[in-house]
Amino acid sequence: MKAVAIQAFGDPEGLTVVDLPAPAPAAGQVLIANEAIGVGGVDVVIRNGLLGEHGFREGHVLGSEVAGTVTAVGEGVDASWVGRRVWAFTGLGGGYAERAVAPVEEILPLPEKLSADDAVTLGSSGVVAHFALAHAHFAPGESVLVRGAAGSIGITAVQLAAQGGAGAVAVTTSSAERGDRLRELGATHVLDRSGEGGGDAPAGYDVLIDIVAGADLPSFFDRLNPNGRMVTVGAVGGWPPADFGMKMIAAFQKSLSFAVFSADSVTGPDRRAVRAEQFAAANRGELRTVVHEVLPLAQAGSAHRKMDAGEVFGRIVLTP
Repeated sequence: MKAVAIQAFGDPEGLTVVDLPAPAPAAGQVLIANEAIGVGGVDVVIRNGLLGEHGFREGHVLGSEVAGTVTAVGEGVDASWVGRRVWAFTGLGGGYAERAVAPVEEILPLPEKLSADDAVTLGSSGVVAHFALAHAHFAPGESVLVRGAAGSIGITAVQLAAQGGAGAVAVTTSSAERGDRLRELGATHVLDRSGEGGGDAPAGYDVLIDIVAGADLPSFFDRLNPNGRMVTVGAVGGWPPADFGMKMIAAFQKSLSFAVFSADSVTGPDRRAVRAEQFAAANRGELRTVVHEVLPLAQAGSAHRKMDAGEVFGRIVLTP
């Protein structure tokens, strides 16, 4: 089968189409003929080489979520899965391919009207957005700032905060056009990437969901109200400075909080329940997904270049 592997860490040019043996499902796994493959921020971080200490090596096939049809099952898996359209989490790799395997506990049937493209746009990002707000102890009436809101996690977080009764939902983004699109999804104030602007935007926020991290993360402690909580769920802007916490210590009397959040810390049944609810909501039109572009699998490098350039609003989807 065709797949896209990392031949050299760093620039997107290191992504190469390769021929690999088709996988076979092991015990407890299913084999999926992929219709759609999500391109996520974690793929960019892995490709950049920032997670080398976690054992990623040249030849690694990126991709953590796919949607398609189950074509085979491994030992111990109910054969009735064969022929069903599903969303699947493949782990931290294996998705950028014509076929992929996934543990049966990490697959979910697709509602009839939900497309494969929409499924891989919402499947992982929606769960992160939901539990990140919960991790921040977000409550109705509180003000929320989503930093880096133009990606699929940010877009879902904006909608969930608005639907959850936020007093204000501010976003940082790179252009007025993106700001207008985010307003359509529930944002009430649009700021620039540094957190400035917005006219009548709140002076401070109770909750800050950060998808960017990077060198500017410390400055966003200044955007928090007393007892404000920042939760970082991604690092698409790179790692923050090693001493970033000093900014929070300097504002000791404000009792600020900082946390990181990974969906890996949530139990599988809880992730599955929230994902099923969100798929149903999207199927009813109550939760919107934004697919930036659909590209052939062979153009994975182009997808990553667009991600690096900050051109993507929503999610890029690859198709075999």
